[in-house]
Amino acid sequence: MITAVYPGSFDPPTCGHEDIIRRAAAIFAKLHVTVFTNPQKATFFSVNDRVDMLNHMVEGMDNVTVDSCQGLLVDYATERNAGIIVRGLRAVSDFDYEFTMALMNKKLASHIETVFIMTNPEYLYLSSSKVKELASLGANIGGLVPPYVETRLKDRFGYPQT
Repeated sequence: MITAVYPGSFDPPTCGHEDIIRRAAAIFAKLHVTVFTNPQKATFFSVNDRVDMLNHMVEGMDNVTVDSCQGLLVDYATERNAGIIVRGLRAVSDFDYEFTMALMNKKLASHIETVFIMTNPEYLYLSSSKVKELASLGANIGGLVPPYVETRLKDRFGYPQT
């Protein structure tokens, strides 16, 4: 039984994240989707809000759990007997960053492997920061985030629900 961790800030979770979660859940026996917090990074949604949105996103996925953590990813993975870290890739620029992180994680915990899952082409342009920017300007973000996340963004920006 292979257990994996899919870490991220998920601020907010997007359809691209959902795609990676569904595909990773089909590969691994257990998947921990984990909101990692960085005290040096300002976020739009609280950790609890992001965990809530992710829990809505993974409803019905019996092998997926949602959690949060503030420590080292490799420590979290080790504590959960996860031998795999899942990372989504959109572009070459993602790979440069993710590759160095994977090497650092390997140095810290040689028993943990990193698996990269390429995003579906329809989500190549999608990022949480772009979604927040669009939502702040009142743009239609349907199809970029799951409906529950869209509602939460509209509430946060004070837009009327349709």
